[in-house]
Amino acid sequence: MSGSSRVTRRQVLASGVKLAAAGFGVPLVLRSGVLAAPGRPGPNDRIGVAGIGIGRQGSGVFLGAANHKLGRPVAVADALLPRAQAMAAKLKIEPYQDYRRLLDRKDVDAITTATPDHWRSLVCIHACQAGKDVYAEKPMSHLVREGRLMVEAARKYGRVFQAGSQQRSQFANRVGCQLVRDGAIGKIKRVIAHNYASPWECKLPGQPVPEGLDWDLWCGPTEVVPYHIDLFTPRAKPGWISYRPYSGGEMTGWGAHGLDQVQWALGMDQSGPIEVWTEGAPCQPPVYSAPESRARGDRVCSQPMVLFRYASGAVLKLIDGPQGGATFIGDKGRISIDRGHSAADPPELAQAPLAASAARLAVSDNHLQNWIDCIKSRERPVADVEIGHRSATVCHLGNIARQIGRRLRWDPLREAFPDDPEANKMVDRPRRAPYELPDPV
Repeated sequence: MSGSSRVTRRQVLASGVKLAAAGFGVPLVLRSGVLAAPGRPGPNDRIGVAGIGIGRQGSGVFLGAANHKLGRPVAVADALLPRAQAMAAKLKIEPYQDYRRLLDRKDVDAITTATPDHWRSLVCIHACQAGKDVYAEKPMSHLVREGRLMVEAARKYGRVFQAGSQQRSQFANRVGCQLVRDGAIGKIKRVIAHNYASPWECKLPGQPVPEGLDWDLWCGPTEVVPYHIDLFTPRAKPGWISYRPYSGGEMTGWGAHGLDQVQWALGMDQSGPIEVWTEGAPCQPPVYSAPESRARGDRVCSQPMVLFRYASGAVLKLIDGPQGGATFIGDKGRISIDRGHSAADPPELAQAPLAASAARLAVSDNHLQNWIDCIKSRERPVADVEIGHRSATVCHLGNIARQIGRRLRWDPLREAFPDDPEANKMVDRPRRAPYELPDPV
């Protein structure tokens, strides 16, 4: 994996200095021995990249990979065909509306995807089955069962699969999580994270479907409902990110960043909490029947408070912590982690070097570069599919707890609620034909 593995407590934590993430436009360097022709990769060394879902987030990720010195743009697909055609015309590549035709191409080695959440699992599983490596935006899945099938597909077909949890490639975040893991603040008692809102319901009136948009395809595995611009757009009034059939709300939107940092710092990349519950009046999600901002829905769906317990005894509370991370409270002090920022209290916790026996966290200085490195080496990336799945699962558990409204035991090995059939129904959902998930993959 790219970058140096030498990390000390010193550097950023004592002062709480913020560090910017490495951008896609920064010159990037691979380890020696990766390229067939050092410094000058030939055509056969370049990775044929295709983009599936190239809207607000997807276009940037695709262009970052396709325009990389080891990348080569091949094709794009989008339910809104004019959007795919416009991108394809600029790059002189092929546009598609049905991504499955794109996956049939032999010159596509890897795909980036940032479809709406309700589509992501099927795209990624099909890509793995077609022998393509995958970069999938976060949250990696819309439901727990989807995520497990995505992991199974990546492992079965030997794919390099990077989840878009880019804070894993930020120096300050890695240092903060390393300190927590190394016991700098002693035994973790409490973790305070942000109070992420759960999604609500959509009953927006119908509008004419724009020319070139396959609305049935966009709805995919969900029920076909009337088209509306404030449903189709990710963040509008309010956009699909806030609606339950298509997303987990801010619980999975921002929560996939912040709760991922909790998982990383607690050493839970292969596991998760063992209990989740709520405190307060049950959530009564509103139904939006006309365009309006997220304010009302976020306010209502930020209740009741959600809490998790890990096997270590640490309790995670979603209340007033940083949006991109959390505050970790131990018996020796506290460490706060947010996007590009870490700080220790008291500051001297940041001064001593890491213990020789400390488990070193995976190092990446640029998330996209790390994925490309791993495509060449066939190593697992810093936000491997299992990591992305486990972090998204914490978000899904929070949403389920708000829906159920009672204390739930969770078995992270079986990925099931041992004694709650009603809750177990929420780890998956029925899908509209022909968009069912393959099982097994």
